[in-house]
Amino acid sequence: MAILAVRDLCKTYASHDLFDRLSLTFHAGERVGLIGPNGAGKTTLLRILAGVESADSGAVDRARETRIAYLPQIDLFPTGLTVEAAVLAALDALPMEDYERPTRARKILRRLGFEDGAAGVDSLSGGWRKRLAIGCQLVQEPDLLLMDEPTNHLDIKGIAWLERFLGRAKLAFIVTTHDRYFLERVTDRIVEINPRYRNGFFSVNGRYSDFLEKREAFLQLEDEERRALANEVRREVDWLRRGPKARGSKAAYRIDEAHDKVARLSEAQRRHRGDGEVKIDFRASGRRTHDLITATGIEKTLGGRLLFRDLDIHLRRETRLGIMGNNASGKTTLLRILAETILSDAGRVKHAVDLRVARFDQQREQLDPTERLRRALAPHGDTVSYLGRSTHIIAWAKRFGFRADQLETPVGDLSGGEQARVLMAMMLRSPADILMLDEPTNDLDIPSIEELERALIEFPGAVLLITHDRHMLDRICTDLIGLHDDGRWGNYGSVAQWQEAETHHAEGHLVEQKAKRQQMIRPKRAGLTYHEKQEWEEMEERIFAAEAEVVRLQAELNDPAVAADYERLHSTYEAHRAAQQQLDSLFARWEELEQRIA
Repeated sequence: MAILAVRDLCKTYASHDLFDRLSLTFHAGERVGLIGPNGAGKTTLLRILAGVESADSGAVDRARETRIAYLPQIDLFPTGLTVEAAVLAALDALPMEDYERPTRARKILRRLGFEDGAAGVDSLSGGWRKRLAIGCQLVQEPDLLLMDEPTNHLDIKGIAWLERFLGRAKLAFIVTTHDRYFLERVTDRIVEINPRYRNGFFSVNGRYSDFLEKREAFLQLEDEERRALANEVRREVDWLRRGPKARGSKAAYRIDEAHDKVARLSEAQRRHRGDGEVKIDFRASGRRTHDLITATGIEKTLGGRLLFRDLDIHLRRETRLGIMGNNASGKTTLLRILAETILSDAGRVKHAVDLRVARFDQQREQLDPTERLRRALAPHGDTVSYLGRSTHIIAWAKRFGFRADQLETPVGDLSGGEQARVLMAMMLRSPADILMLDEPTNDLDIPSIEELERALIEFPGAVLLITHDRHMLDRICTDLIGLHDDGRWGNYGSVAQWQEAETHHAEGHLVEQKAKRQQMIRPKRAGLTYHEKQEWEEMEERIFAAEAEVVRLQAELNDPAVAADYERLHSTYEAHRAAQQQLDSLFARWEELEQRIA
């Protein structure tokens, strides 16, 4: 059953066609991964599907009474809001009774792992803000959830949580993301939006690995057809050059057919060129020294929190070292210590003489937002010296997916992916011994990430990489260091191995915390009576049971058979009201006992 469809969709931005008569259908229950190169219009398509933006022409057809929720890339919440208030605000537009809202809000917050609904949104980390943003959409119980880059800027732990959550959730969704492991694990259909395809897209039912196999076969077949067409055109052009007289209808028909083949070949070649594709080749300095950076026993504490201690790192030529860890675990701090832009509290970092380091900074501090793209790419004129040759600015810009008409655009007006490509271009201008990259995949599309992977693998110097892209870490890194939240660190053979160590540590930590809480609570419970202690310990289970009863009775009220029977409807309504009052009383009593314990 079709739940959503677009017909003959057209959209243009700044004289650039995003869609040209795009027609796509999405079905109920599907879990769709929407991919494509930067600038192909993935975000715009989601906004059009959500009704946030309009197309220039075409139609969007939604199944009757279909409820659609939209999660944008950037999470925006009013300042001063609590977690529970944010979820309640998401329910304002729904036709619900007032007493239903708190119950539904608390239910979704428990599913998301929030323990304190009174916590301020402003105090949440990026990962928990993303959880809350997802909760604000899920609490509306949509038939279809649209998510734009939900994994962007999440750490590996946050992405793993989102995978598990979506795996258990019973809903259809369309998600844009550049995380290939994520696509493999949560989707059952992949749609690539790309002008290289005749219809503007290529769709495969199955996981991302299935998509890659079928796309490769499709492109190979298309390439064979293009070469065959080129041979036909060559023969037709030779025939035309011999000057046959188009006196008969047969000759005139062949002339028209020859022109048609030339036009088809021109269109096929235009699609095959892949305008906007990035080409990256890092320049090595040619140094023969093997030992580049040696760090011994380094330690760092920030804000009174130990990040790591007694950490040893040895970077040699052709070493590709990945640094893993949750947000705020100290990954960027470690990279800066190794780059000698900040000092460690203890230990020693030794660089080889005249070491050349090229850095990609996560915060992109090397970029001047007021500078024109032309100057950022070529600071000393209209040419760039690369591999001993002088390259014109237009050809250099095209190498990184920029059009000539973008050269006068301020860098600050470029998209996140475009700014990342500017940084890549800056890194390529000078030869280096070591490449240090801090989250280079943020905002890049999958083709650009794959090109970056190839360039890093082929670079003969050393690579130091921080990224939440698990596929990239597993594919290119020869060594992995994992940082843990308590200052521990370790060497791991894969991302999965580090995640397993994190899980074991987290489970042990929870057991330890639970024991501590019990030790703290027991003496405080002494102020309660024996019956109150029993009541407090059973309260959570009673609340869960009361909530389940409210939900059951609400389902009965929604049953047409009950609605048609007045007596049954009246008794069910009274029972529902009593159950809701009982639930409210339990919450009030729980808060009273909690206050007495505190």
